[in-house]
Amino acid sequence: MTLAELAERVWYGHGTAAAAARAALAPAAVLFRAAAAGRSALYDRGLFGAHALGAPALGVGNLTVGGTGKTPVAAWACAELAARGARPALLMRGVGDDEARVHALLNPSVPVVADPDRVRGAARALALGADALVLDDAFQHRRARRDADLVLVSAERFDARAVRALPAGPYREGLGALARASVAVVTRKSASPAGAREAANALRPWVPGGAVAVVHLAADGLRRWDGDETRPLTALRGAAVLAAAGVGDPGAFAAQLRAAGADVALVRRPDHHAYTDDDAAELASRATSARFGPSPWVVTTLKDAVKLGPRWPRGAPPLWYVSQRVTVERGADLLAARLDAVAAAARRHAAPPTSSDPPL
Repeated sequence: MTLAELAERVWYGHGTAAAAARAALAPAAVLFRAAAAGRSALYDRGLFGAHALGAPALGVGNLTVGGTGKTPVAAWACAELAARGARPALLMRGVGDDEARVHALLNPSVPVVADPDRVRGAARALALGADALVLDDAFQHRRARRDADLVLVSAERFDARAVRALPAGPYREGLGALARASVAVVTRKSASPAGAREAANALRPWVPGGAVAVVHLAADGLRRWDGDETRPLTALRGAAVLAAAGVGDPGAFAAQLRAAGADVALVRRPDHHAYTDDDAAELASRATSARFGPSPWVVTTLKDAVKLGPRWPRGAPPLWYVSQRVTVERGADLLAARLDAVAAAARRHAAPPTSSDPPL
Protein backbone atom coordinates (compact mmCIF):
# COMPACT_ATOMS: atom_id res chain seq x y z
CA MET A 1 0.00 0.00 0.00
CA THR A 2 1.33 3.41 -0.98
CA LEU A 3 1.40 6.40 1.36
CA ALA A 4 -1.32 8.03 -0.76
CA GLU A 5 -3.57 4.96 -0.42
CA LEU A 6 -2.96 4.87 3.35
CA ALA A 7 -3.89 8.56 3.63
CA GLU A 8 -7.09 7.92 1.65
CA ARG A 9 -8.11 5.16 4.05
CA VAL A 10 -7.38 7.26 7.12
CA TRP A 11 -9.07 10.42 5.84
CA TYR A 12 -12.15 8.92 4.24
CA GLY A 13 -12.48 5.46 5.80
CA HIS A 14 -15.50 4.52 7.91
CA GLY A 15 -14.10 1.55 9.84
CA THR A 16 -12.75 1.39 13.38
CA ALA A 17 -9.14 1.28 12.16
CA ALA A 18 -9.56 4.55 10.23
CA ALA A 19 -11.29 6.17 13.21
CA ALA A 20 -8.49 5.05 15.54
CA ALA A 21 -5.85 6.44 13.16
CA ARG A 22 -7.65 9.80 12.99
CA ALA A 23 -7.88 9.91 16.76
CA ALA A 24 -4.15 9.23 17.08
CA LEU A 25 -3.42 12.03 14.61
CA ALA A 26 -5.82 14.52 16.21
CA PRO A 27 -3.18 16.27 18.39
CA ALA A 28 -1.01 16.89 15.33
CA ALA A 29 -4.07 18.18 13.48
CA VAL A 30 -4.77 20.65 16.28
CA LEU A 31 -1.22 22.00 15.97
CA PHE A 32 -1.48 22.21 12.19
CA ARG A 33 -4.81 24.05 12.35
CA ALA A 34 -3.44 26.51 14.92
CA ALA A 35 -0.34 27.19 12.83
CA ALA A 36 -2.41 27.75 9.68
CA ALA A 37 -4.83 30.05 11.51
CA GLY A 38 -1.97 32.01 13.07
CA ARG A 39 -0.26 32.50 9.73
CA SER A 40 -3.50 33.65 8.14
CA ALA A 41 -4.14 36.10 10.98
CA LEU A 42 -0.75 37.70 10.40
CA TYR A 43 -1.74 38.39 6.79
CA ASP A 44 -5.18 39.64 7.85
CA ARG A 45 -3.56 42.15 10.21
CA GLY A 46 -1.04 43.30 7.64
CA LEU A 47 1.96 41.99 9.59
CA PHE A 48 2.83 39.79 6.61
CA GLY A 49 2.77 41.67 3.33
CA ALA A 50 0.98 40.69 0.14
CA HIS A 51 2.75 41.70 -3.06
CA ALA A 52 1.04 43.11 -6.14
CA LEU A 53 1.74 40.99 -9.22
CA GLY A 54 1.76 43.77 -11.79
CA ALA A 55 -1.39 42.59 -13.58
CA PRO A 56 -4.93 41.56 -12.59
CA ALA A 57 -4.87 38.07 -11.10
CA LEU A 58 -7.40 35.29 -10.52
CA GLY A 59 -6.63 32.50 -8.06
CA VAL A 60 -7.95 28.95 -8.46
CA GLY A 61 -7.40 26.97 -5.29
CA ASN A 62 -8.98 24.79 -2.65
CA LEU A 63 -9.09 24.01 1.06
CA THR A 64 -7.89 20.43 0.80
CA VAL A 65 -5.03 18.39 -0.56
CA GLY A 66 -5.82 17.58 -4.20
CA GLY A 67 -8.77 16.04 -5.94
CA THR A 68 -11.03 19.05 -6.60
CA GLY A 69 -10.40 19.69 -10.29
CA LYS A 70 -8.11 22.71 -10.15
CA THR A 71 -6.33 21.84 -13.40
CA PRO A 72 -9.43 21.74 -15.68
CA VAL A 73 -11.01 24.75 -13.96
CA ALA A 74 -7.81 26.81 -14.21
CA ALA A 75 -7.53 25.88 -17.90
CA TRP A 76 -11.19 26.84 -18.40
CA ALA A 77 -10.59 30.20 -16.68
CA CYS A 78 -7.64 30.91 -18.99
CA ALA A 79 -9.77 30.12 -22.04
CA GLU A 80 -12.62 32.30 -20.74
CA LEU A 81 -10.28 35.24 -20.15
CA ALA A 82 -8.76 34.82 -23.62
CA ALA A 83 -12.27 34.80 -25.11
CA ARG A 84 -12.86 38.13 -23.37
CA GLY A 85 -9.83 39.66 -25.06
CA ALA A 86 -7.25 39.22 -22.29
CA ARG A 87 -3.82 37.66 -22.72
CA PRO A 88 -3.65 35.34 -19.70
CA ALA A 89 -0.71 33.37 -18.39
CA LEU A 90 -0.99 30.50 -15.95
CA LEU A 91 1.21 30.47 -12.85
CA MET A 92 1.92 27.17 -11.11
CA ARG A 93 3.93 26.06 -8.11
CA GLY A 94 5.99 23.73 -10.27
CA VAL A 95 5.29 20.44 -8.46
CA GLY A 96 6.17 17.97 -11.24
CA ASP A 97 5.60 18.90 -14.84
CA ASP A 98 2.44 16.92 -15.61
CA GLU A 99 0.06 19.82 -15.05
CA ALA A 100 2.23 22.18 -17.10
CA ARG A 101 2.06 19.73 -20.02
CA VAL A 102 -1.71 19.40 -19.62
CA HIS A 103 -2.17 23.17 -19.71
CA ALA A 104 0.06 23.43 -22.77
CA LEU A 105 -2.19 20.92 -24.57
CA LEU A 106 -5.46 22.51 -23.46
CA ASN A 107 -4.43 26.14 -24.12
CA PRO A 108 -1.42 26.15 -26.48
CA SER A 109 -1.39 29.95 -26.74
CA VAL A 110 -1.34 30.54 -22.97
CA PRO A 111 2.13 30.78 -21.39
CA VAL A 112 2.65 28.46 -18.41
CA VAL A 113 5.14 29.60 -15.77
CA ALA A 114 6.12 27.10 -13.07
CA ASP A 115 7.73 28.76 -10.07
CA PRO A 116 7.04 28.28 -6.35
CA ASP A 117 7.60 32.03 -5.94
CA ARG A 118 4.42 33.39 -7.56
CA VAL A 119 5.70 36.98 -7.44
CA ARG A 120 8.79 36.03 -9.41
CA GLY A 121 6.66 33.87 -11.72
CA ALA A 122 4.32 36.79 -12.38
CA ALA A 123 7.25 38.94 -13.50
CA ARG A 124 8.25 36.23 -15.98
CA ALA A 125 4.68 35.99 -17.26
CA LEU A 126 4.49 39.74 -17.83
CA ALA A 127 7.76 39.60 -19.74
CA LEU A 128 6.12 37.00 -22.01
CA GLY A 129 3.35 39.46 -22.86
CA ALA A 130 0.61 38.49 -20.40
CA ASP A 131 -1.82 41.13 -19.17
CA ALA A 132 -3.79 38.81 -16.84
CA LEU A 133 -2.71 36.01 -14.51
CA VAL A 134 -4.39 32.79 -13.40
CA LEU A 135 -2.77 31.25 -10.33
CA ASP A 136 -3.26 27.49 -10.00
CA ASP A 137 -3.35 26.21 -6.40
CA ALA A 138 -2.75 29.59 -4.80
CA PHE A 139 -5.44 30.05 -2.16
CA GLN A 140 -2.96 29.54 0.69
CA HIS A 141 -0.25 31.52 -1.13
CA ARG A 142 -1.22 34.84 0.40
CA ARG A 143 2.07 36.52 -0.41
CA ALA A 144 0.76 36.96 -3.97
CA ARG A 145 -2.14 39.41 -4.14
CA ARG A 146 -5.13 38.38 -6.27
CA ASP A 147 -8.14 40.31 -7.48
CA ALA A 148 -10.43 37.30 -7.04
CA ASP A 149 -10.23 33.75 -5.69
CA LEU A 150 -12.24 30.75 -6.88
CA VAL A 151 -12.08 28.11 -4.14
CA LEU A 152 -12.96 24.59 -5.26
CA VAL A 153 -14.69 21.94 -3.14
CA SER A 154 -15.24 18.38 -4.39
CA ALA A 155 -18.86 17.23 -4.17
CA GLU A 156 -17.64 13.61 -4.07
CA ARG A 157 -15.63 14.16 -0.92
CA PHE A 158 -17.24 17.03 0.95
CA ASP A 159 -18.79 16.24 4.32
CA ALA A 160 -19.52 19.25 6.53
CA ARG A 161 -19.39 16.95 9.58
CA ALA A 162 -15.86 15.77 8.81
CA VAL A 163 -13.69 18.81 8.20
CA ARG A 164 -10.41 17.52 9.62
CA ALA A 165 -7.06 19.28 9.37
CA LEU A 166 -3.89 17.61 8.18
CA PRO A 167 -2.66 15.01 9.01
CA ALA A 168 -5.91 13.58 10.42
CA GLY A 169 -7.78 14.78 7.34
CA PRO A 170 -7.13 16.44 3.99
CA TYR A 171 -7.86 20.06 5.00
CA ARG A 172 -5.15 22.70 4.75
CA GLU A 173 -7.65 25.27 6.07
CA GLY A 174 -11.11 24.99 7.57
CA LEU A 175 -14.39 26.30 6.19
CA GLY A 176 -13.82 29.64 7.91
CA ALA A 177 -11.16 30.40 5.28
CA LEU A 178 -13.96 30.71 2.72
CA ALA A 179 -14.47 34.23 4.09
CA ARG A 180 -11.55 35.12 1.76
CA ALA A 181 -13.17 33.49 -1.27
CA SER A 182 -14.80 35.44 -4.09
CA VAL A 183 -16.77 32.38 -5.22
CA ALA A 184 -16.79 28.88 -3.76
CA VAL A 185 -17.06 26.39 -6.62
CA VAL A 186 -18.47 22.94 -5.95
CA THR A 187 -17.04 20.58 -8.56
CA ARG A 188 -18.65 17.27 -9.36
CA LYS A 189 -17.40 14.38 -11.48
CA SER A 190 -19.42 11.31 -10.52
CA ALA A 191 -21.55 12.95 -7.80
CA SER A 192 -25.20 13.61 -8.61
CA PRO A 193 -26.56 17.13 -9.20
CA ALA A 194 -28.52 16.75 -5.97
CA GLY A 195 -25.34 15.90 -4.06
CA ALA A 196 -23.60 18.95 -5.49
CA ARG A 197 -26.53 21.18 -4.52
CA GLU A 198 -26.42 19.79 -0.99
CA ALA A 199 -22.72 20.66 -0.72
CA ALA A 200 -23.37 24.13 -2.16
CA ASN A 201 -26.10 24.80 0.39
CA ALA A 202 -23.78 23.74 3.23
CA LEU A 203 -21.03 26.07 2.00
CA ARG A 204 -23.18 29.11 1.28
CA PRO A 205 -23.19 30.53 4.86
CA TRP A 206 -19.38 30.53 4.89
CA VAL A 207 -18.87 32.57 1.70
CA PRO A 208 -19.38 36.35 1.49
CA GLY A 209 -22.74 37.01 -0.12
CA GLY A 210 -23.42 33.28 -0.34
CA ALA A 211 -21.50 33.21 -3.63
CA VAL A 212 -21.40 29.50 -4.51
CA ALA A 213 -21.32 27.98 -8.00
CA VAL A 214 -21.55 24.37 -9.18
CA VAL A 215 -19.41 23.05 -12.02
CA HIS A 216 -19.67 19.64 -13.67
CA LEU A 217 -16.33 18.17 -14.76
CA ALA A 218 -17.86 15.84 -17.31
CA ALA A 219 -16.09 13.05 -19.12
CA ASP A 220 -16.31 14.35 -22.69
CA GLY A 221 -14.98 11.39 -24.66
CA LEU A 222 -11.94 9.25 -25.33
CA ARG A 223 -8.84 10.36 -27.21
CA ARG A 224 -6.05 8.11 -28.38
CA TRP A 225 -2.69 9.33 -27.14
CA ASP A 226 -0.70 8.51 -30.27
CA GLY A 227 -3.09 9.97 -32.84
CA ASP A 228 -6.18 12.02 -33.57
CA GLU A 229 -8.68 9.19 -33.13
CA THR A 230 -11.57 9.90 -30.78
CA ARG A 231 -14.39 7.72 -29.46
CA PRO A 232 -17.49 8.50 -27.43
CA LEU A 233 -17.43 7.34 -23.84
CA THR A 234 -20.25 4.93 -24.72
CA ALA A 235 -17.62 2.83 -26.54
CA LEU A 236 -16.68 1.48 -23.10
CA ARG A 237 -20.15 0.10 -22.35
CA GLY A 238 -19.77 -3.55 -21.36
CA ALA A 239 -16.00 -3.51 -21.87
CA ALA A 240 -13.35 -4.58 -19.39
CA VAL A 241 -11.13 -1.52 -18.88
CA LEU A 242 -7.72 -1.21 -17.27
CA ALA A 243 -7.70 2.31 -15.82
CA ALA A 244 -4.61 4.05 -14.44
CA ALA A 245 -4.88 7.23 -12.38
CA GLY A 246 -2.24 9.19 -10.50
CA VAL A 247 -4.47 12.12 -9.54
CA GLY A 248 -5.92 13.56 -6.35
CA ASP A 249 -9.06 11.40 -6.49
CA PRO A 250 -8.56 8.23 -8.58
CA GLY A 251 -11.86 6.84 -7.33
CA ALA A 252 -13.85 9.64 -8.97
CA PHE A 253 -12.15 8.89 -12.29
CA ALA A 254 -13.01 5.21 -12.02
CA ALA A 255 -16.60 6.13 -11.10
CA GLN A 256 -16.90 8.17 -14.32
CA LEU A 257 -15.84 5.14 -16.35
CA ARG A 258 -18.22 2.84 -14.47
CA ALA A 259 -21.04 5.31 -15.07
CA ALA A 260 -20.35 4.82 -18.79
CA GLY A 261 -20.91 1.09 -18.33
CA ALA A 262 -17.30 -0.08 -18.13
CA ASP A 263 -16.05 -2.94 -15.97
CA VAL A 264 -13.09 -1.14 -14.40
CA ALA A 265 -9.88 -2.50 -12.90
CA LEU A 266 -8.24 0.57 -11.37
CA VAL A 267 -4.49 0.97 -10.88
CA ARG A 268 -4.01 3.79 -8.36
CA ARG A 269 -0.92 5.92 -8.25
CA PRO A 270 -0.07 8.89 -5.99
CA ASP A 271 -0.93 12.36 -7.24
CA HIS A 272 1.80 13.65 -9.60
CA HIS A 273 3.23 10.13 -9.89
CA ALA A 274 6.39 10.10 -12.02
CA TYR A 275 5.80 7.15 -14.35
CA THR A 276 8.79 5.08 -15.40
CA ASP A 277 9.37 2.79 -18.37
CA ASP A 278 8.75 -0.12 -15.99
CA ASP A 279 5.39 1.34 -14.97
CA ALA A 280 4.33 1.65 -18.60
CA ALA A 281 5.53 -1.87 -19.43
CA GLU A 282 3.68 -3.31 -16.42
CA LEU A 283 0.41 -1.64 -17.40
CA ALA A 284 0.76 -2.74 -21.02
CA SER A 285 1.46 -6.30 -19.89
CA ARG A 286 -1.56 -6.35 -17.56
CA ALA A 287 -3.77 -5.18 -20.40
CA THR A 288 -2.91 -8.27 -22.45
CA SER A 289 -4.21 -10.68 -19.81
CA ALA A 290 -7.33 -12.71 -20.53
CA ARG A 291 -9.43 -10.46 -18.28
CA PHE A 292 -9.37 -7.67 -20.86
CA GLY A 293 -10.06 -9.75 -23.96
CA PRO A 294 -8.58 -9.60 -27.46
CA SER A 295 -9.04 -5.82 -27.88
CA PRO A 296 -8.13 -4.36 -24.49
CA TRP A 297 -8.92 -0.85 -23.36
CA VAL A 298 -6.26 1.03 -21.38
CA VAL A 299 -7.69 4.34 -20.22
CA THR A 300 -6.15 7.08 -18.12
CA THR A 301 -6.52 10.76 -17.34
CA LEU A 302 -4.90 13.45 -19.46
CA LYS A 303 -2.69 14.30 -16.48
CA ASP A 304 -1.38 10.72 -16.52
CA ALA A 305 -1.29 10.40 -20.30
CA VAL A 306 1.22 13.23 -20.77
CA LYS A 307 3.68 11.17 -18.72
CA LEU A 308 2.69 7.64 -19.73
CA GLY A 309 2.26 8.34 -23.43
CA PRO A 310 5.91 9.04 -24.28
CA ARG A 311 6.89 5.82 -22.46
CA TRP A 312 4.16 3.59 -23.88
CA PRO A 313 5.70 0.44 -25.42
CA ARG A 314 5.51 -0.12 -29.15
CA GLY A 315 3.10 -2.86 -30.05
CA ALA A 316 1.17 -2.48 -26.80
CA PRO A 317 -2.61 -1.97 -26.76
CA PRO A 318 -3.52 1.65 -27.53
CA LEU A 319 -3.42 4.16 -24.67
CA TRP A 320 -6.53 6.32 -24.39
CA TYR A 321 -7.30 9.26 -22.12
CA VAL A 322 -10.56 10.85 -21.07
CA SER A 323 -11.03 14.47 -22.03
CA GLN A 324 -12.93 16.67 -19.57
CA ARG A 325 -15.57 19.29 -20.30
CA VAL A 326 -16.23 22.08 -17.80
CA THR A 327 -19.93 22.90 -17.57
CA VAL A 328 -21.22 25.56 -15.18
CA GLU A 329 -24.49 24.27 -13.75
CA ARG A 330 -25.21 26.92 -11.13
CA GLY A 331 -23.78 30.37 -10.43
CA ALA A 332 -22.78 31.15 -14.02
CA ASP A 333 -23.47 34.83 -13.34
CA LEU A 334 -21.12 34.82 -10.34
CA LEU A 335 -18.25 33.32 -12.31
CA ALA A 336 -18.89 35.51 -15.36
CA ALA A 337 -18.83 38.65 -13.21
CA ARG A 338 -15.39 37.74 -11.80
CA LEU A 339 -13.99 36.86 -15.21
CA ASP A 340 -15.44 40.03 -16.75
CA ALA A 341 -13.84 42.13 -14.02
CA VAL A 342 -10.41 40.55 -14.48
CA ALA A 343 -10.61 40.89 -18.28
CA ALA A 344 -11.68 44.55 -18.00
CA ALA A 345 -8.80 45.23 -15.62
CA ALA A 346 -6.46 43.51 -18.09
CA ARG A 347 -7.60 45.84 -20.86
CA ARG A 348 -6.93 48.84 -18.64
CA HIS A 349 -3.56 47.39 -17.67
CA ALA A 350 -2.60 46.89 -21.32
CA ALA A 351 -3.82 50.29 -22.51
CA PRO A 352 -1.10 52.88 -23.17
CA PRO A 353 -0.90 55.66 -20.55
CA THR A 354 -2.74 58.86 -21.34
CA SER A 355 -1.80 62.38 -20.39
CA SER A 356 -3.52 65.71 -20.48
CA ASP A 357 -0.19 67.46 -20.91
CA PRO A 358 0.43 69.06 -24.32
CA PRO A 359 3.02 67.33 -26.48
CA LEU A 360 6.53 68.60 -26.18
